Amino acid sequence: MTREEMERLQLTPIEDLIEEDFGKEGTPSRDQFDERAQVFIIGEQLKAERLKAGLTQEQLAERIGTKKSYISRVENGRTDVQLSTLYKLFQGLGRRVSVTIL
Repeated sequence: MTREEMERLQLTPIEDLIEEDFGKEGTPSRDQFDERAQVFIIGEQLKAERLKAGLTQEQLAERIGTKKSYISRVENGRTDVQLSTLYKLFQGLGRRVSVTIL
């Protein structure tokens, strides 16, 4: 949908709302928001793949040699994940991780 169509329907683009709350791209507060958003997305993807595989957090933790509490923290975006750990998490689910740098 174009900006003009959104204005005609009196809709506000999500980018405008994000800028209003967190600032323009490149500002410290926006960078922090974008980082937290990416951590959230990774956690949600992990959770979706774990559920698709029919595993509990505890079962996944056992597969990769960690604790259930760590899986929970990752899924809830409460911890930073090293790239090597991210690969291990998804490998435990029979999935692969691909990293794209834009």
